[in-house]
Amino acid sequence: MKTDNELQCDVIDELQYDPSINASEIGVIVHNGIVSLSGTVASYAETYRAIHDAERVAGVKAVTNGIRVELPSSHQRDDADIAQVVVNALQWHVWVPHDTIKVKVEQGWVTLEGAVDANFQRESADDAVRYLTGVKGLTNLITVNQPPINSLEVKTKIENALRRATDLEAEGINVEVNGRKVILRGHVRSWAERSDAERAAWAAPGVGQVEDNLTIGA
Repeated sequence: MKTDNELQCDVIDELQYDPSINASEIGVIVHNGIVSLSGTVASYAETYRAIHDAERVAGVKAVTNGIRVELPSSHQRDDADIAQVVVNALQWHVWVPHDTIKVKVEQGWVTLEGAVDANFQRESADDAVRYLTGVKGLTNLITVNQPPINSLEVKTKIENALRRATDLEAEGINVEVNGRKVILRGHVRSWAERSDAERAAWAAPGVGQVEDNLTIGA
């Protein structure tokens, strides 16, 4: 197990290795394996990448975000302009059913609402928005709306998917299916493994919610 100091050094190194962010403006504190990020960046995209970089470091149990977004003058947009650009971006994304999604923008913070048929469409809406100029933050309230599913069949498909993933220790993961809700319990070795397990659960047909209770490093 890494110490908090070792994790802090690894996270800082990972941030500095990413050319898309200005790591010198981001502070890193680690306590009991939980990483707290702070500082100021020039875009929401940098915040997203910094969180993703920290989560990817082996031994990290969780990441809390205290990073502020302060847009440079050249990136300032009013809410109406941002809303129009977001709507256009959703319309141009091949995987986003834009006609079922509502957009709200308040002081640069974008909120997405509505329902889609699969989680990859929900995540695609995120992808379409997070790198747009002027966006300071993103809240995705889109739900996955599908009919009831065969719990045993979905459980089997998820367990098989976990076993196929070479980077996962599937025997440490318990899968429970209740209606369209999947509950993951057990332990994994890293945040990346936890994300992979969650992604495998979401990929099963008919899943509308995933409750991730996996622990890291157990």
